[in-house]
Amino acid sequence: MQADVKVFVADYESRADLSVFKVDYESRVGENDGNWFFVDYASRADKKIFFVDYASQADLIIFFTDYNSRSVWKKKEKIHFFY
Repeated sequence: MQADVKVFVADYESRADLSVFKVDYESRVGENDGNWFFVDYASRADKKIFFVDYASQADLIIFFTDYNSRSVWKKKEKIHFFY
């Protein structure tokens, strides 16, 4: 399987390109708004993500937020990875 996007998870929100909120239900995923739902099978995914160990390897740096209201693009020039 090939990944569509290589992602690094930052320890601090200020270092992220995108703050991501993990939603509980697929129906709560928005239109490229940082609300993500993880599926069990690659065939069900809209985008295949590979988590890398170093920020320098990543296409996108994310931060997992605990609040839906904080899921937001911080660097809009990277938004194209999810279209």
